[in-house]
Amino acid sequence: MIEFPIPLLGFAAYSGTGKTTLLCKLIPLLKSKGIRIGVVKHAHHNFDIDHPNKDSYELRKSGATEIVVSSKKRTAIIVEYPDNTNEPSLEDALEHLHLKNLDLILVEGFKLAALPKIELHRVALNKPYLYPHDKNIIAIAIDHKLDDLNSPIALDLNKPQQIANYIEEMILGKNQHKRA
Repeated sequence: MIEFPIPLLGFAAYSGTGKTTLLCKLIPLLKSKGIRIGVVKHAHHNFDIDHPNKDSYELRKSGATEIVVSSKKRTAIIVEYPDNTNEPSLEDALEHLHLKNLDLILVEGFKLAALPKIELHRVALNKPYLYPHDKNIIAIAIDHKLDDLNSPIALDLNKPQQIANYIEEMILGKNQHKRA
């Protein structure tokens, strides 16, 4: 299991299951409880956050390995990996977070990383479950009934508040019934 000073929770599923959609619903629910959330997302493809004719793009293309673009609204960090034969690890990505500003880090992707995860599963996609082969899956968010008595706890994929409550109680250790 990855050792980290802030609770980590991964979301694992096949493409098209709705990981980002669920996170976009969970984040405001958790934020409304005062929980400060960071997100680390794995991309399986080449992507750019800067574009031709922008200063950050030109600086990166001129050979800078790291670029920080900062304004009063946001800061972006661009790190170029000269050896792009290996995918960066979750630990590599976590190094870039400012931990003093966070209570919880949600991780999308990094399916093989050793951290507690919620699996998302939709029966219509006709994909196998991940939990029988990944002992780090602590819950499964599904849109159907699950009859496997050996499965992790089942949550309703279509009820983000239920999943947010689970995260708050099981990951952050806050008991819903004792809150004022």
